[in-house]
Amino acid sequence: MGLSFFGLTKETSPNFRAALFNQIHEIVFHGKGGYDWNTVYEMPRWLRQFTFNKIKEFYEKEAEVNNNAVKSGNQNTLIDSSGKVNRENWAGISNSRSPGKVKYK
Repeated sequence: MGLSFFGLTKETSPNFRAALFNQIHEIVFHGKGGYDWNTVYEMPRWLRQFTFNKIKEFYEKEAEVNNNAVKSGNQNTLIDSSGKVNRENWAGISNSRSPGKVKYK
């Protein structure tokens, strides 16, 4: 017959179903515990799409910031590329964290 209900056919429905479950997984996994599977599954489509896009934007911006930091080379790490402690950075961190004079009553 060839007619489909809301545009889904036997050939296309498995792809849409897989995309739906993939989107639910991404929201639950990258939402870091903020969403459970049933809540996301029951969300209206527009809200699920909005949530998915916001999480995607956040991780894309985070990746861009990380990539820019790596490219600029302005990394103050305690461990250098050979695996040894970078003494200059260690001294700077430990001096900045010193509590100063402590008073006990």
